[in-house]
Amino acid sequence: MKLDWVESLPALPPRPEDGHKGTFGTVVVVGGSLRMPGAPALCATAALRGGVGLVKVAGALQVLASVLAIQPSATGIGLKDLGGAKGDGKTVIAIGPGLGQEKGFDVLVRGFLDWPNPLVVDADGLNALAIGEAFERSSDKPWVLTPHPGEFRRLAEQLGIEGDPTDPQQRPDAAAALARATGAVVLLKGQHTIVSDGHRVYRNTTGNPVLATAGTGDVLTGLIASLLAQGCDAFDAGVLGAHLHGSAADAWRDANGSRGMLAMELAGELPAAIARLENA
Repeated sequence: MKLDWVESLPALPPRPEDGHKGTFGTVVVVGGSLRMPGAPALCATAALRGGVGLVKVAGALQVLASVLAIQPSATGIGLKDLGGAKGDGKTVIAIGPGLGQEKGFDVLVRGFLDWPNPLVVDADGLNALAIGEAFERSSDKPWVLTPHPGEFRRLAEQLGIEGDPTDPQQRPDAAAALARATGAVVLLKGQHTIVSDGHRVYRNTTGNPVLATAGTGDVLTGLIASLLAQGCDAFDAGVLGAHLHGSAADAWRDANGSRGMLAMELAGELPAAIARLENA
């Protein structure tokens, strides 16, 4: 299938002067575990730095205190109390960061596929989808899958998709095939991250090896969810998220050198990256 290559960046979501917290949407981060409380905190931080109005972290109560100690601008909510968010188009679910693979995690993740809310799936959220029977295609809501090549291979094997996610020549078609099979926008991580909705494809040119450190994927997930909550469609959120994530890393490298960046520092660079794009 011939793909339509996108060369230009979409517009950032508007910021009306009379806007308030509700104007700019809500991100609910579903994740965290006793071993990995930092992942949802990084995701929440990136969502806030990306401009969303509110961030909630949903998880086990014994984990939430640790998460909120890292990012006190978020609020905590128990998983059983999430029902009120179902169906709210301005509430985006970001599921997977630090979730772990405790018994029943796959049932939890797959349950959110039935929600009409916009959705971003990363990390153990992707691993949950790759377990057992193939999940049903869903095209009735905006949603984004953010696999690295290993996660991509597990999903592709389950769904019968061919293509090497590490081969620069095959990556665009591979990402597009997964997008068509799932109904999601696929952001295939790696050097020159690929974003595809199955028909259009974008190759990102920002970013550098300082991103090769723990937690940067959680930052990307939070940023994409933030853009969705502010009104971007799924493809535009993926394209802008990839560009801004890489741009923030490039700015950190230019100021600090080629190694040693922390994921929380990357999140801190996001407002300046957004400003650069706004002023370009």
